[in-house]
Amino acid sequence: MDGSTALIGIRFVAVGLVCVAATAACNEGSSSGGSNVEIVASEDGSLEVIVGGKSTFALAPTGPVVRTFSERAVGIGAIGFDRSSEVTDSLTVQSVSNDGTSATIEYANASGSRTATLTADVIDDEVSEFRLELSGPAADSIAVGIRCDEDGTFHGFGEQYNATNQRGEAFELLVNEQGNGRDGSPGISVGDEHTTYFPMPYYIDARGFGALFVTARRVDVDLCASDEDVAWIEVISGAPVQWRVFLGPSGLDVIRQLGDFVGRPTQPPVWAYNLWMAGQGGRDNVLAEVAALEAADVPVAAFWVQDWGGIRRNFDGGSGVQYVWSADEALYPGFASMVSDFHAQGYKFLAYVNPFIVDPRSVRELDDPARFAERFDSMDEMGLLLKDLEGDTYLDSLVPNIPQVDAHPDFSNPQTGELISELLKDIVRAYDVDGWMADFGEWVPINSVPQDGSDPVQARNTFPIDWQRANRDALESLRGDDWVMFARAGFTGVQSVAQIHWTGDQETNWGKLDGFPTVVPAMLNLGLAGQPFVSHDIAGFTRSDSPSTKELFQRWTELGAFTPIMRTHDGADKLNNWRWNSDEETENHFRKFTYVHCALMNDFMMLAAEAEETGAPIVRHMMLVFPEDSETWNLSDQYMIGDSLLFAPVTERSATTWSVYLPDGLWFDVWTGESVEGGRRITVDAPIGSPPAFSRGQDREDLRNWGTLSYADCR
Repeated sequence: MDGSTALIGIRFVAVGLVCVAATAACNEGSSSGGSNVEIVASEDGSLEVIVGGKSTFALAPTGPVVRTFSERAVGIGAIGFDRSSEVTDSLTVQSVSNDGTSATIEYANASGSRTATLTADVIDDEVSEFRLELSGPAADSIAVGIRCDEDGTFHGFGEQYNATNQRGEAFELLVNEQGNGRDGSPGISVGDEHTTYFPMPYYIDARGFGALFVTARRVDVDLCASDEDVAWIEVISGAPVQWRVFLGPSGLDVIRQLGDFVGRPTQPPVWAYNLWMAGQGGRDNVLAEVAALEAADVPVAAFWVQDWGGIRRNFDGGSGVQYVWSADEALYPGFASMVSDFHAQGYKFLAYVNPFIVDPRSVRELDDPARFAERFDSMDEMGLLLKDLEGDTYLDSLVPNIPQVDAHPDFSNPQTGELISELLKDIVRAYDVDGWMADFGEWVPINSVPQDGSDPVQARNTFPIDWQRANRDALESLRGDDWVMFARAGFTGVQSVAQIHWTGDQETNWGKLDGFPTVVPAMLNLGLAGQPFVSHDIAGFTRSDSPSTKELFQRWTELGAFTPIMRTHDGADKLNNWRWNSDEETENHFRKFTYVHCALMNDFMMLAAEAEETGAPIVRHMMLVFPEDSETWNLSDQYMIGDSLLFAPVTERSATTWSVYLPDGLWFDVWTGESVEGGRRITVDAPIGSPPAFSRGQDREDLRNWGTLSYADCR
């Protein structure tokens, strides 16, 4: 690690907010003396934030731990770290002072050579702020110990796929390619249970408060795992550690308070809440897909065509898309007129972009290297690409589009974002597309050299923010509010420039680590992190041990219908995966749930308006609606749409019954209209076509009467 005592500037993108660790903590002003909040530090080093006489966030009775070490990055795309030569320096309490709305604790190590000062301040009745600053020898990390109360929870930490409550887990928080398999199996890019595109050093306690560590550095967490009494939050930097505690008093309040600090996504346009269909393989194939859907009476709002820039042949015989921002006129002749024709028929048209800058020298002649040269050559000449340790343009051969070689934009130079935005605007100007998938954003090499001299690990975490800002600027400046952008990467602050996040590249199987069951926890955790506009690939993307099956496609379709943005993907094994019209039964099932999704459109739009103002998730964790019911706290396989509609997708192969927890109250089975008393767990029949869905307090006859909707209603 750098071992530097220099204080690194940390940029966040909430509108009007710039936090710089070299200056005072990001106070909105001096302590306001919130009348309902007090901070109490004790002689043993413990510290509590007390709200209305109730203890909320608390530091454990142990001082911070400072470490020096060497680390080696391991992995491709999905990166972890092996640590060696670690020296641990535990600091103990030297003095404590309190004045009710603030507290200060002074620490020192055994020799007195290293000291630290913790200051805690009440900002107002909703937020308290903490800052821990070291003096003395350089450090590579600072760890803060949070008290693990018996009933405390640690929900969130960004888009986690295993569960929502991470208590008992230990993992690194770094923007990463999720990896294939996530179980340690051999592969090019292999992740683990906690590898994620969208990490975030932030959690919500189900009791009604939360904490955000304000840093762009990597953060390692040990959540009551190695010590059942302490949750360690270790920031991999010697710079001051800052965090904010959001005081709720409800989980929804915490999410609102988070959004007040980091920003909130903008909501999609109305048409986005109807079905999006994937199409690819060339103009004729896409037009044939349109005709088939129309003939089947499946209403579609938008088609997204990921291979509009061309098809890339991989070294293994498979295929992917070309990483270029211009149309392949051989594959899609008259592409601009094709998009215009779609618009004339009432369809929106979506494309695909990613931030890799392909070196034209690595492109085969038959793929027309000149198409790639425009971006690469201009950015290279302007010095807008990341450099390697020798000062040359970093050329990365270990990238998803092997055997091509890529460079990476250097967003530490403000001109880079401006140029990327202009190049993206050129797509809209030339073809009038309505938006796109803004893919990737996780591959910044950690041995690269940003132009401003900043830490490359920090640059890796902030890259998704800069990438999505450039995309949003391009679309918003030319299309007003009639556009969509769906991205997968993120970190603290991306909320203010984001629109939609999808859950990434699940495998086309039932695997609990990287398959269909991971979608719901991922969506719930995105919601907790202040991203309410979520989607996923029906029925997965990554090639697994076999193509997607009929049952998997149908169950994934059911989940898609009860998701704000319902969208298909043909998947990596596109020629063999099960499709919406692979047989008549699947086609009928797909049609039904397209209309069910349409019947939910008003729900989604009303919740979207609320979400844009407060951040309240549309796909809502049960504990946010029923905070007093502790049975809801650890649920990660069912959710509420808003406050009144419960959905529990069937995520196990061959299951025809399903266990559902119903909180207190009267619930109505959406498919039968029958009522059932809650406050208990029940097992319900759940054949394909009738996934568990319950309405709270009143029947939802409109959902089972989806057949009364017209084709025109749902476009």
